[in-house]
Amino acid sequence: MKIVVVDYGRGNLRSITRALAQVGADAVVTSDPADVAGAGKVLLPGVGAFADCMDGLKSRGLVEPIRHFCRSGKPFLGICVGMQLLMDEGHEFGRHEGLGLVKGITSKLPETMGDLRVKVPHIGWSQLEPGAPWKGSPLEGHPAGGQVYFVHSYAAAPADPAVRLATTPFAGASFCSALRKDNVLGFQFHPEKSGPAGLDILRRWALN
Repeated sequence: MKIVVVDYGRGNLRSITRALAQVGADAVVTSDPADVAGAGKVLLPGVGAFADCMDGLKSRGLVEPIRHFCRSGKPFLGICVGMQLLMDEGHEFGRHEGLGLVKGITSKLPETMGDLRVKVPHIGWSQLEPGAPWKGSPLEGHPAGGQVYFVHSYAAAPADPAVRLATTPFAGASFCSALRKDNVLGFQFHPEKSGPAGLDILRRWALN
């Protein structure tokens, strides 16, 4: 099944395509809306600011093809900002419309915990805890509390708790670190930077 990695000028394409090749996936990088429409699976990476990434999608005519693809029932995965864009809107440097595929918002991580200052961006290894059952998802087989790699200052907050596939402790609370709504998945962490465990998660999505 051909995997389309969406190139909208903002993603870290080299590392994700290298990881997909490493797990044996057949992937192509493209900015052509027709390729998105005809894909078997679509992966939306993301690096940068929410509004800038949405502008990259809009300028290439990719917003509606991505929305249509997600509503087709075929597998879709958003990584990092690619997950954040799934929300109705993002609150990074103002309010900006997202893809609206999952009800919720993307907002900044808390910078304080009581009287203590918290370091943002959140960079490094942190644990995944189940927010919903992992059975049948790419996280099945990943140990609860197992660590993956993050680089982000904002996080998606789905309105429906049942959509929150995984959570990660941060600043005395937690944020949604993976989501699942039907065929649409999102990972706030970077599986391609998370060692063997991350590659196993990516393999389960790409090859199943």
